[in-house]
Amino acid sequence: MRKISFKKFKPYVKGDFRFFLMLFSSICSAALSLIIPVFFGYAIDSLIGFNDVSFDALIQNLIYAIALTAAMCFAEWLKQILSSKIVSRVGQKLRDEAISKLQVMPLNYLDTHQTGETMGVIVGDVEQVVDGLLMGLNQLVSGILTVIGVLVILFIVNWILALVVLCLTPISLLLARFISKHTYVYFKQQSKVRNNQAGLLDEMIGCVKTVQAYGYEERSVKRFEKINEEYKKTSFKAVFYSSLTNPTTRFINALVYAAVALTCAFICLGKIDGVTLTIGMFSAVLSYVNQYTKPFNEITSVITELQNSIACLERITGLIDEKPEIPDAENAATLDKVQGKIDISHVYFSYVPSRPLIEDFNLSVESGKRIAIVGPTGCGKTTLINLLMRFYDVCDGKISVDGIGIKEITRKSLRENFGMVLQESYIMDGTVFENIKLGKPDATLDEVREVCKLCGADGFISRLENGYDTVLKESNELSLGEKQLLCIARVMLIKPPMLILDEATSSVDALTEAKITKAFEKLMDGKTSFIVAHRLSTIMSADTILVMKDGNVIEQGSHRELMARGGYYRELFNSQYEIAE
Repeated sequence: MRKISFKKFKPYVKGDFRFFLMLFSSICSAALSLIIPVFFGYAIDSLIGFNDVSFDALIQNLIYAIALTAAMCFAEWLKQILSSKIVSRVGQKLRDEAISKLQVMPLNYLDTHQTGETMGVIVGDVEQVVDGLLMGLNQLVSGILTVIGVLVILFIVNWILALVVLCLTPISLLLARFISKHTYVYFKQQSKVRNNQAGLLDEMIGCVKTVQAYGYEERSVKRFEKINEEYKKTSFKAVFYSSLTNPTTRFINALVYAAVALTCAFICLGKIDGVTLTIGMFSAVLSYVNQYTKPFNEITSVITELQNSIACLERITGLIDEKPEIPDAENAATLDKVQGKIDISHVYFSYVPSRPLIEDFNLSVESGKRIAIVGPTGCGKTTLINLLMRFYDVCDGKISVDGIGIKEITRKSLRENFGMVLQESYIMDGTVFENIKLGKPDATLDEVREVCKLCGADGFISRLENGYDTVLKESNELSLGEKQLLCIARVMLIKPPMLILDEATSSVDALTEAKITKAFEKLMDGKTSFIVAHRLSTIMSADTILVMKDGNVIEQGSHRELMARGGYYRELFNSQYEIAE
């Protein structure tokens, strides 16, 4: 059986007085449950014979027993309340740590892990850990205390009875160990398959339009059925082995009870010389045996549940223990009054070491210049943007802003000075007004409305049911172009000194594109701008056009210069107009 340790939970309960109060309540509950049978035994012994009852002793012992029972119930109630609060806090801390870790995780981690799988770890696995820990706190502590306490009492009452219990107990422990050691592997597999299932569901539901458009429904169902079948098999094996624990231990515990009852009967009948036992203590001993065997049923169930929890905990701690992105240097600078001069010197980069992408890339951009980046898909255009924003760090070489290497600048400061509009539009749950002022929380409605008029978004916003107070959700029927206009307004509001436009007008029509282009002309005035575009008509006015291919700049110059050169750029440009015609 895999060793169960609560050491991993220590940081989450350290300094919490409720944990120690819960332990004290468990001790009180276990101690009181051991004392109560003694008074019931004394009460039975007060029934001396026919018409011979010591009512004073009977009433007194019953009062003690009832009072102690009430105290035990209160201690048990307090233990339940405290343990629930403790495990809820542990679950909260685990989720907080996981979410906080995601904020500092390198983008490479998120690119290589399914969103649904990560959500499964943060939500589903944490829930499993909380459930297992709750059972552990409620039953494991009091169960162990009860077992130890009963053994001590049995040795005090009669050592023969204690030996009978001790001789039969190992059988229950060995069976529990044999069964529970198989459950960990299956519960770990179950957790992994469950998260794979969540990842597939997130993928299929999030891309349901694409699935339906390409007639992928049947194949997606088959993929789900395959994972679901695997989940059924692993769950069956895990539950089957875990379900064997309780009935087998109950059987052994019944044998223990029968053996002790038979031994007590022999003692009471005088079949064992030199040993005496009253009827009252006979009753108390049987009550103790019940208390002794009950924790074994509970503990073995708890151990099985904890095996599942440990499997889930390893996945959570695996996420929490992931290496974060390289932190900012202790003396990292913050950018102030940015001019926007950018130098890229001998930069090498690859997502996978065995597949080089950008090699010996060099570029110098003067302040206020507009740099357009064009080229075929996969040539490294967006990768260059990722490097400028430090979403990824270069493998070799250096990128500088105003003469300062970006690795010597805090990420927060660097990204605050870049305005970025991506091809994919991010709209959060909230009003239109809240979405646009995302980068400038103190912006007024007049400021927001002004930039929306400038970029052409005010028209469709005014037609919404509540205008700028309309609540946007994923289900809102906004077109891709309208969502992109909101993202463009968001950037225009913060007026950053440097701009990155990655296919910023790819989802809008020609008329809207013309309006946005005019707005961008005003926005980019005096600002260093990087424009990634497939439609070459949108970047003809750029100061410099970089033509990239296979991670290298193969041509560089203005639109007129590149057309006159008659190279790859001219070929791209002419091909687009031929297609348009």
